[in-house]
Amino acid sequence: MTIPGFGESVDITDAEYGQFQQLIYKIAGISMSDSKRTLLVGRLGRRLRFHKLSSYGDYYKLVTSPAGKQELQQMVDLLTTNETYFFREPRHFEFLTQTVLAKHPAGQPFNVWSGASSTGEEIYTLSMVLADKLGVKGNWSVLGSDLSTQVLAVAEKGEYVTERTRGLPPAYMSKYCQAGTGDKQGTFTINADLRQHTKFRQINLNQSIPEIGKFHVIFLRNVMIYFDNPTKRQVVSKLISKLHPGGYLIIGHSESLNGLTEQLTVVQPTIYKLA
Repeated sequence: MTIPGFGESVDITDAEYGQFQQLIYKIAGISMSDSKRTLLVGRLGRRLRFHKLSSYGDYYKLVTSPAGKQELQQMVDLLTTNETYFFREPRHFEFLTQTVLAKHPAGQPFNVWSGASSTGEEIYTLSMVLADKLGVKGNWSVLGSDLSTQVLAVAEKGEYVTERTRGLPPAYMSKYCQAGTGDKQGTFTINADLRQHTKFRQINLNQSIPEIGKFHVIFLRNVMIYFDNPTKRQVVSKLISKLHPGGYLIIGHSESLNGLTEQLTVVQPTIYKLA
């Protein structure tokens, strides 16, 4: 249904918001509180305008219809994309360098998984740290995964506008990035010799984890704050199954695994080790 003179904002009813709460929980395990109502309206309102729909109920019918699979992914992308930047929560990277890599046998493979890689800043931060410690041609790899295909496409390209250098030390910028020229002026690209160590894959942590191997360190930061406790337990159990013995799971500073598992021990707040 098309709204005459369409373009005005559309209100969402309690029942409609409840439908989207249940849908995003079913898909991604995200518990979207009532406080996120404004965020949902702000992000999905543009999709109603794009499709010229008169209500969020109509949009819900679209994304849950057999013909709406592509729009459903668009919805997921909009509702699960979070802020990220280079070297966010820097103590984690200091721990990686000073404790984990310092004890890792020279020449042995070292694999890291970023389970919510978003637009790639975390992936390339890890790559810079590993290249510095293990060498650009060292035996290391970083897997980046996310539920959103949109952010994964950005991450895999490894190209950012210059304003996105927040947190990136100038020395790393000059060493591991290439400034754009010509029609690429105002951008920078992660060097190819770093990107060759990276892989990207869409993975839904709320579903079975595909065969991706084992990792020495898994980063899953600022994600579980959106999960309820049953979902957290399931996700943590899946992550543990992908850790090497003695591997580390690193979460965000506003998160805790207290009461969720007995398989991990606390090394320091937000950093856990598998026995």
